[in-house]
Amino acid sequence: MVYAGIAWSADGYEVEVIDAEGNRALAPTHWGAERVPELAAWLQAPGGRSGPPRAVVIESTGGLVDGLLTAAGLTVYRADPWVLPERPDFGSVPARALAERARTDLASLSPLTAEGGGQTGRDDDYHGDIRRSAAHESALVREGRWFRHGPRDRPEIALTFDDGPDPVYTGQVLDILARYGVHATFFCVGLHVNALPDEVRRIVDAGHSLGNHTWSHPFLPDLTGHQFRLQIERTDEAFDRAVGRVPTVFRPPYGARTPQALGELLTGGPALALWDVDSWDWARPGPEKIARTVLDHARPGSMILMHDGGGDRRQSVAALPAVLEGLLEQDLRFVPADTLAGRAEVG
Repeated sequence: MVYAGIAWSADGYEVEVIDAEGNRALAPTHWGAERVPELAAWLQAPGGRSGPPRAVVIESTGGLVDGLLTAAGLTVYRADPWVLPERPDFGSVPARALAERARTDLASLSPLTAEGGGQTGRDDDYHGDIRRSAAHESALVREGRWFRHGPRDRPEIALTFDDGPDPVYTGQVLDILARYGVHATFFCVGLHVNALPDEVRRIVDAGHSLGNHTWSHPFLPDLTGHQFRLQIERTDEAFDRAVGRVPTVFRPPYGARTPQALGELLTGGPALALWDVDSWDWARPGPEKIARTVLDHARPGSMILMHDGGGDRRQSVAALPAVLEGLLEQDLRFVPADTLAGRAEVG
């Protein structure tokens, strides 16, 4: 029986696999973000050993790989700050510490599901921090830097994709959008922007827009204000290296908001872009259900949430033609998220 820990850093993922006695079962391995699909396959039988680990452990500040790992049939757990040693301001605790926690006290970790994603079991923290952020949200609204959708009296919508760029699915999404002549906004994570700059350039060259979606897709309640600021700044730097400019809109992972994060935004930075139509494609309910959910809820001004990364997105890709055809039949015009931000309403 073995246990695996996956740590994130500035340039990818570190993986440690230990046995039931706490000894290294394999030498530590490094995986660039462009190799995450390979990592998921490797963990099915790490190093050629028979069978997957008893548990694969990620940290709450690294929510980019859990979707792909759970889709691959692996048993994935999240380790929260109170069961781990102190982590650095940028990066997670060592992979060895994550694997060791699973070996010695698996009950202290949270098993993750496709439906709950990286925040499985943390709903109270999520909603509590949103309530505590109300005053900060109001201040951002007054500045015109917080929105869920645009005006309802204009035939405009924004189609958005989160968690890319992805080495497998982003290109497929771009091909479909090109076929229909539709432009979208891609909210990208810095770790993958850094690893896949050619994909980011392809997004921009095709006429699409970009948004900042943090570096590692963390659960925001577990970040200090300074740690949140580093996530935004490092991602902007990766965008600047890739395409020579930075986004003007930001989307928080899971839609989470905290007083610490919004306090940092109030000192300057991008507008906060949420959504009013969730396709639920991240839960993989089937392409038909994804398309029907979007088409049943979209209306003028809508901001539609879909995904091109962060997991197995085959269903999202399969649903996209029906989504586009249904929206085009309504004579809706596709605009960038920051265009809706400029005409934003609250509600």
